[in-house]
Amino acid sequence: MHELEAILHVIVNFTIIILELMGVFIIGVSAVKGFYNYVRHRPEVKLSLAKGLAMALEFKMGSEILRTVVARDWEEIVTVAGIIALRAALAFLIHWEIREEEKMES
Repeated sequence: MHELEAILHVIVNFTIIILELMGVFIIGVSAVKGFYNYVRHRPEVKLSLAKGLAMALEFKMGSEILRTVVARDWEEIVTVAGIIALRAALAFLIHWEIREEEKMES
């Protein structure tokens, strides 16, 4: 049973790292794309950047949810829950901003 638990920890921790890296990569690509659009004075700068940040947050929230699987005690779970709540609030605000920006463009 301990071997199975150890394998689960390895798989979950590897997946957490991959999801975090995906989120960081998406933020980087979105930032570069946003800067390019800004320099070119394109109107979709804010919308494009916001959509990229929202997508990155989804990946990063996925990694935090997985982190609850390997949490050892309540303190870790509360910390992870706080991080998830903050990221969910950020995602909500970004999605709201996207909707408002799309309304303004139409």
